[in-house]
Amino acid sequence: MTLKDSYGRPLLNLRISVTQCCNLHCPYCHREGQEKAVGNHVVEMTPDEIARLVQIAVNLDIRNIKLTGGEPLVREDIIEIVSRIGEISGIRDFSMTTNGTLLAKYAKELYEAGLKRVNVNIPSLKAEVYSRLTGGNLEDVLRGIKEAIGVGLYPVKLNMLILKGVNDGEVEDMIGFAAETGAILQLIELEPINVSESYYKNFHRTLDDYEAKLKDKALKFETRQFMHNRRVYHLPEAKVEVIHPIENTEFCLHCTRLRITSDGKLKPCLMRNDNLVDVLTVMRNGADDKEIEGLFREAVRRREPYFKG
Repeated sequence: MTLKDSYGRPLLNLRISVTQCCNLHCPYCHREGQEKAVGNHVVEMTPDEIARLVQIAVNLDIRNIKLTGGEPLVREDIIEIVSRIGEISGIRDFSMTTNGTLLAKYAKELYEAGLKRVNVNIPSLKAEVYSRLTGGNLEDVLRGIKEAIGVGLYPVKLNMLILKGVNDGEVEDMIGFAAETGAILQLIELEPINVSESYYKNFHRTLDDYEAKLKDKALKFETRQFMHNRRVYHLPEAKVEVIHPIENTEFCLHCTRLRITSDGKLKPCLMRNDNLVDVLTVMRNGADDKEIEGLFREAVRRREPYFKG
């Protein structure tokens, strides 16, 4: 039976941060809301530990698994992690969010290990803007997207975080790129998580006007009920999803996610770190699956909408 929190929201999606390390330095990265480790002592879950937690989640009827970071592909054992999860029966959707810079190298192995699809963070199609924002090489990402599509990872989604005065004039170009590649575009609103107040104030831009234009142009649109009630616009040339979580009661009311931080804590809400449940320490101290299952239930008990309205 699907777990539900006290607000009646089903728990359907598990996002697992496998590392906080990254080969880029995007100033807007929210790192899944995880706080930076203190000092040099970095704790990461092993492939066995990750797979065990996924199996327990599946036993609790959580069927959608996404690997995040940091950048998942910087882990040398990422193929082993994906393979271990890929062996677990009952998973409906198995995906990864990546910056795409290493995707050309790993796409085929990831697909063969059981990964179904990828979300690629790509804030700009202008090489200079991309480099200034991330410190990376845009061509690496474009090759990664092409390779992912070529090996059969489907769908490939393009995550475009909108930054005021930086890339907010590139949306039409990104729609064209999505149409050209067969990818789905996701327009994402900047969130005030792990960024300074001044950065958020300077670069946050509402997506309302984009959404109004998409609605006018769309052949049809749909609402993804179990993905924050976000809207998907079917344009003549491409599909575009709009994700605007800020002060959005609909977004929180329809949240179906639980996160696991890279250091092994169950995280009930992206926006908070005062209600975490430490599962890794308990697991390394010899807890059986039933005890860990109880920690999942406790994390669900602690879930509540951040924006309640």
